[in-house]
Amino acid sequence: MKGFREFLTRGNLVELAVAVVIGTAFTAVVAAIVADVITPLIAAKPDFASLTFTINHSTFRYGALLNALITFLIIAAVVYFLVVKPMAALLARMDRNKEATERDCPECLSSIPIAARRCKYCTAEVAPAVR
Repeated sequence: MKGFREFLTRGNLVELAVAVVIGTAFTAVVAAIVADVITPLIAAKPDFASLTFTINHSTFRYGALLNALITFLIIAAVVYFLVVKPMAALLARMDRNKEATERDCPECLSSIPIAARRCKYCTAEVAPAVR
């Protein structure tokens, strides 16, 4: 029982549970944006669900696949342009204001602290950094 309790209280498991809950809520928000704002705005998503073909008495409903592909592409575009791209711009703006704490070793190109006089990877002597 002690091992099970430790398993449940590990940080990774709790973080994963929070990520799943947030992911589910985020999925609902993105789906609502796509269904209620983007799709009517572009009016580009007709319903292909009735498209089928038959071979040897087997019916293939390829229209549902087309609907799923179009929905996926619209959702991917919404996530990219409304979440990924703005977050990347925000992170780039935040990183621009940070003071550098590392530099590259001229011999092996590994990242070393600015104050280092010798590379911890290749042990080459490094000239002091100019600030």
